Formats: sequence, structure tokens, C-alpha cells
Amino acid sequence: MDPKQTDNEVAWGEFSVMTKTTLFVLLYVASCLIAQPGQAQSQPSAQSKGQVTVEGCLSRQSGDYILTQSDPGNSYVLHAADKIKLSQYLGQQVRVTGTKSPTLSDSSDAGRSTSAVTITVSSVKTISKECIK
Repeated sequence: MDPKQTDNEVAWGEFSVMTKTTLFVLLYVASCLIAQPGQAQSQPSAQSKGQVTVEGCLSRQSGDYILTQSDPGNSYVLHAADKIKLSQYLGQQVRVTGTKSPTLSDSSDAGRSTSAVTITVSSVKTISKECIK
């Protein structure tokens, strides 16, 4: 111990290799945990109320507005809520937010998957003016 140091001061060199390694590992793990987004942060609280946000290409089929994702290939039937005009987004890559519900069977279901889901759209945003192929 250096004679200039008090009892409360310890030089870095006096720590054992094991103590230094343990301290380094603890700091590394702590920084990794801080850098990762939490599960609660990645899922907005609105989703618990049936709200979903989906990106895809907007098209029209059998009179319905259809949002198709290129990967994983899901399709959603869209219904506009309030003053939203889906027609101005046709052929565009969009992000829609709305309430999800099972699609009711009707005569226009012939060209769609039987597991289609309806989203009543509360907001829509253009991601790209052209659909991504």
C-alpha cells in the first residue's frame, strides 16, 4: 500500500485478477441489459385493448380493401373508421393501426383465405408510394 493513501483508498493494482474479472463481467452484463428493449416497451398497452399495427401493401379485391404483407404473407381486410379514406392509399406500402376482429363470411370471400382478419382502421401512414415486391 502506498504511504500517501489512506485506509479507505485502494489502488487499482491491489485488486486481484479474479476481482477485476468479476467487476468487468458485472459491468458488461449490466450494459447489455440496459441496451435491450424490455418486453413491456416493445408491445404498446393499446394492443391489450385489441389494437394492432400492421405494415403491408394496400390493394382492392372484390370490393374490399386488402392489406397484404410480403413476409410472412398475411392478408387483412380493412374497414375505415371515422374520416379515413383508404382509396387514396391504393398501391402504396402503408402502416395501419386499428382494431382487429375475425372476418365475417360473405359472398366476396371466394378469393381470400378462410383465416382472414378484419382491421377497423383508426390511422394509416404511407411508408412508400409503391408496394415492395
